[in-house]
Amino acid sequence: MSNQHLLTNELTELDKKHFIHPTSSIKEQQENGPAVILKEGHGVYVTDINGKTYIEGMASLWNVNVGYGRKELAQAAKEQMEQLAFSSCFATFSNEPAIRLAAKLAEITPGDLSAVFFTSGGSESNDTAYKLVRHYWKLKGYPNKTKIISRKKAYHGVAIGATSATGIQDFQNMTTALAPEFIHADTFSADSVREIIEREGAENIAAFLAEPIQGAGGVNIPPDGYFQAIRKICDENNILFIADEVITGFGRTGKMFACEHWNVVPDVMLIAKGITSGYIPLGAVVLREKLHRDLIQLSEGTLLHGFTYSGHPTACAVALRNIQIIEEENLVENARLMGEELHKQLKMLQSELPIVGEVRSLGLIGALEIVKNKQTNERFEKKLAPIIIHEARQRGLILRTVTFGDADTIVFSPPLVINKQEIEKMFQILRDSIIAVMNDE
Repeated sequence: MSNQHLLTNELTELDKKHFIHPTSSIKEQQENGPAVILKEGHGVYVTDINGKTYIEGMASLWNVNVGYGRKELAQAAKEQMEQLAFSSCFATFSNEPAIRLAAKLAEITPGDLSAVFFTSGGSESNDTAYKLVRHYWKLKGYPNKTKIISRKKAYHGVAIGATSATGIQDFQNMTTALAPEFIHADTFSADSVREIIEREGAENIAAFLAEPIQGAGGVNIPPDGYFQAIRKICDENNILFIADEVITGFGRTGKMFACEHWNVVPDVMLIAKGITSGYIPLGAVVLREKLHRDLIQLSEGTLLHGFTYSGHPTACAVALRNIQIIEEENLVENARLMGEELHKQLKMLQSELPIVGEVRSLGLIGALEIVKNKQTNERFEKKLAPIIIHEARQRGLILRTVTFGDADTIVFSPPLVINKQEIEKMFQILRDSIIAVMNDE
């Protein structure tokens, strides 16, 4: 047995014995070991410990926006670690990278979003926002404004508040005690939101929460006019609008932030993932100027909410360099242009293959549905999307499925540095994989 096989076997056994994987089947891990053990990445490609190379069609978890192997980000982390690796931001202590990043986020986010609370990721950003908006209304003299309207098929994270806001039942089934006062509206129905407000009373509702494009729920893109209607409803009823841009922020959709497609400015924006392209954990909650001003005027004593790593100087230094790369290399525009190519490839698959049903995309985020009958949208008894992406992985392409409820969906979210030839290669592998699975069924 070669040294490489010995290493693979050693790592597999250590993985099975000691590593509980997130969002994975524990039984499958014990039976088969890790699906892939990755070693390195460059651009849109990653390579496993056996030397096999894959196109990362999901940018890992929707987040490696500037691609893999960016030495600039490693250098930014190195320089900051050598200077000041970490310092707490409690009790008004501060550091230059956190200050500079807060100012940069105020510059690039839409409208008058201007004040930033740092977290370690998307779930923390969500739970922070839920606490802050309720605290805000309490300070304003409306202590009963505590309920939050979320949506069906929404995904907001796995902290207890974020899980409760999530509108995918499978995630909620993980716990027996969800946080109260989260109400789920129909996914794209402004009328459903109005009905909830009428039933619950605007005086009891703190905020409406939505991803501009639902990610883990299946890359669900809103119809024209939806978010404009939601913004109007929130304004009329004194309800704050929280936009969860954790997946869609930092160029993913062909705009720096997805809410810009609909010319809507939320009261609170949640960001993470692409802020550092996943090179180091970081998230943030960004507030509009009025909310920040009210908090300054009305607050007394200490804001008793914060994380050890809020304003982490190394993470903030990496984020600043990451945003600089996005701007200097025009990656938002590349996402728009390559998004057109991605959509073209999706439509070609739809026209060529009998089991590819609805396709949808905006910028470099997209999805296709696997169906038995395109006319009726009938599904296969056995879901094929997981089989197809397994076949694709054998052929050198990493993708992800959404199979909650009756969904049988393949989703896409490649790094923003992808080019036309790489998109064509990605879809040729997918095409071959779908045909192979069709022939086996």
